[in-house]
Amino acid sequence: MPGERIDGTAIDAPADVLLAEGPGGAAGQEPIGPQTLVCPLETRPRAAAALVGFLSSETPVLRTAALTAEESVVRSRAEAVVAELGDSATHIVSATWTVPLPWFALVEPAERILVLPSDDAVTAPEAPTRRCYWRVPMADALSRADAAADLLADTLGDDGPSDVLRDTARWLRHFDPGALVELDYGGLVALMDDQTLAADTSAEDVAEALEALRAGDAEKAMASYRRLRDFWAGRAAHQRAN
Repeated sequence: MPGERIDGTAIDAPADVLLAEGPGGAAGQEPIGPQTLVCPLETRPRAAAALVGFLSSETPVLRTAALTAEESVVRSRAEAVVAELGDSATHIVSATWTVPLPWFALVEPAERILVLPSDDAVTAPEAPTRRCYWRVPMADALSRADAAADLLADTLGDDGPSDVLRDTARWLRHFDPGALVELDYGGLVALMDDQTLAADTSAEDVAEALEALRAGDAEKAMASYRRLRDFWAGRAAHQRAN
């Protein structure tokens, strides 16, 4: 695990953190707390959770090929690290190969920050990293998650997207109301060229689908969802690519 020696004992090392420029607080309100916000990366519990997920979902052949110790020992150590969190919540929740589509309900299309350096800039040492992300006040993210969950529960039932959004809202409520919430494509940008990223309408598709459901237009909502699903299916296909 990150932060461990080979025998499982902990390494005394500084904690890795992500810094973000605030301020927090809902739109139109006075900022809460400092203007520089800190997010612990918590690589140890996140790696342990990812390992538990790997052991639970992958085939025996792949598990055997990937592990260098008995699977029961690896699972026990990983579950023990996850249990160290107790009632607290990790500051970062991640998914592999795709973005859980309900998460786009937490953001507005216009809030997207897209960093696409030119070819000349990419070769420069100071060139910024390609990124695609949204960063919104906690109050906005929570109100959007709750509203979308209620709408989806009323129109599509309590399972599926509405359940994901309620679970996401429960997670967000562990943190300070002045925090910022970031939805970041992370390494997924490596699976898309600049043109694909620039043309990505995921947030727009979710917003249109929700608005169509509010208006009772199920056909339009389904068309927006299909567009969104097809876009991310192409990214998720890399998981099983040879």
